[in-house]
Amino acid sequence: MAKYELLTIFSASLTDEQKDEICKKYSDLIEKEGGVVTGLNKWGVKKLAYPIKYKPEGYYVLYNFESNVSVPAKINALMNIDENVMRSLCLKQEK
Repeated sequence: MAKYELLTIFSASLTDEQKDEICKKYSDLIEKEGGVVTGLNKWGVKKLAYPIKYKPEGYYVLYNFESNVSVPAKINALMNIDENVMRSLCLKQEK
């Protein structure tokens, strides 16, 4: 299994309950696909360098996980169609 980092910017207009639910949704997806979430850092709401979808702020979450190579593609596909995800980037960590 390879190690990955997934940095995601969610919409800052979500309520606290919705933010917790969406974080859990993607953690559960990783575990459902056979991966292991080794870290979940909620950075909170931060000002963006430039507006994305006319929004000046975003809620940043960093996932660290280990999984098979097919899992990041599945996560990216779901995040691309999720209206609460403003941006996401998944990178493979070097050993």
